[in-house]
Amino acid sequence: MAVDPAIIGTALPPTELTVDAGRLRFFAKAIGEINPVFTDAAVAAAAGHATLPVPPTFLFAIELEQSDPFAWLAEIGVDLRRVLHGEQRFTYHSLAHAGDVLTVRPTIGDVYTKKNGALEFIVKQAAVTRADGSVVADLTSVLVVQNPEVRP
Repeated sequence: MAVDPAIIGTALPPTELTVDAGRLRFFAKAIGEINPVFTDAAVAAAAGHATLPVPPTFLFAIELEQSDPFAWLAEIGVDLRRVLHGEQRFTYHSLAHAGDVLTVRPTIGDVYTKKNGALEFIVKQAAVTRADGSVVADLTSVLVVQNPEVRP
């Protein structure tokens, strides 16, 4: 089933998260981050941070806090068994830290096809802001949907 380009501009549910220092330490360990500024409060303070800074790719994981973070794909008729992670990009505006309340507000930015419709691409864009409205980052992720019934 083809992804309808009419979904471009659709706002998806926002996700809010209070960043917890323990979660940041766990995330840093999970991704193999060895810089102690992300795990040791004393090292972070010596580097000029009030608290632990958020590792760069942590922002992408905030939306996964929803009970069903991929429900929007099912709602537009995408078979989740055919979805691949294609790309993610970050544009940082400021550094987030433990204790910050962050909100991710995603929208569908684009839909396009390649290989005669055998591959469909869904571009999701999201702004990450603090409770005061200041922007932390802009995120872009690209999902690839395989359509095995279409010959390239």
